[in-house]
Amino acid sequence: MIVGVSACGGGSTDEPGGEDISSGSRHLNLVAYATPKPGFDVIIPAFRDTPEGSDIGFSQSYGASGDQSRKVARHVPADVVNFSVEPDVTRLVKEGVVDEDWKKQAPNNSIPFGSVVALVVRKGNPKNIHDWDDLLKPGVQVVTPNPGSSGSAKWNLLAPYAAKSNGGVDNQAGLDYVSELIRDHVTVIPKSGREATTAFEQGQGDVLITYENEAIMLERANATAGANSQTEYLIPPQTFKIENPVAVVNSSDDKAAAKSFVDFLFTDDAQKLWAQEGFRPVVPSVIASTQNLFPGDIEKLWTIKELGAQLGKGTAAKNDGKDLTGWKAVDNALFGSKGAITKIYNSGGAQ
Repeated sequence: MIVGVSACGGGSTDEPGGEDISSGSRHLNLVAYATPKPGFDVIIPAFRDTPEGSDIGFSQSYGASGDQSRKVARHVPADVVNFSVEPDVTRLVKEGVVDEDWKKQAPNNSIPFGSVVALVVRKGNPKNIHDWDDLLKPGVQVVTPNPGSSGSAKWNLLAPYAAKSNGGVDNQAGLDYVSELIRDHVTVIPKSGREATTAFEQGQGDVLITYENEAIMLERANATAGANSQTEYLIPPQTFKIENPVAVVNSSDDKAAAKSFVDFLFTDDAQKLWAQEGFRPVVPSVIASTQNLFPGDIEKLWTIKELGAQLGKGTAAKNDGKDLTGWKAVDNALFGSKGAITKIYNSGGAQ
């Protein structure tokens, strides 16, 4: 049986950790997916401590990535957006809300931080989970969000799909795995990655598929809790590189402030803060200096670029003579309205 979890935590807040961040003669609205809130709770005060950010106040809204993107497309006030997946920014480009060249407006294709897909288990790993096949063992219950609303759900499913399909080469093998996982083992489908974490904290499921940063946060938060509430996490030998884009909304009342904030996200100081909160930095020098914060030996880290190159083969006839690449190819094949994984979800696990 599949159980839905209602939405929560999607409203605005202006006091991370009790620190006022709303005051200032200038103002920015940050609209983001659910999981980076702990990072922004330290990043925003740090930005306000700089000369560029000292007079800029913030409002924030967090929720499932797809839902947040659709809100901004309907012109909910926003100056800066940070979503789980690129297609949620692409939606805003199509609506004329974000510039077509948004990737070129900041370093690293406007990806200020990232993560990898991880598996969270109960303390002591009682189900003996080590790799993707272990999730299909009889009786193992898995928590992962709904890919219709959550970007993290897409990443979560891309990791085992890529591992089992050899990066999309054996598409059917990947879909067979996802189908069995959804049909026989996913019993709770929250709306967002953060709600999935909450469900797992409340005792639902044996394994939580999630971002590494959520796994780190959960392990830290419950380190002193009772034995039944403690968790640990592992990185499967094959997993997926998560890239979470940021963009300036072109209808912003203060584009200069928005651009200044986005630029700050890529500074060494901000990158170190991201790392301390469990998010993988993207600046090479900070990657090197914070490597000890991210244990685990990854044999193969699949990427959207690799997977898109494979899944986009043969799509040129329907796309102006050019094969789809990247997220466009992946969404078309797997997560769009006619995508194979969308069909699996809509049918309760059947193909």
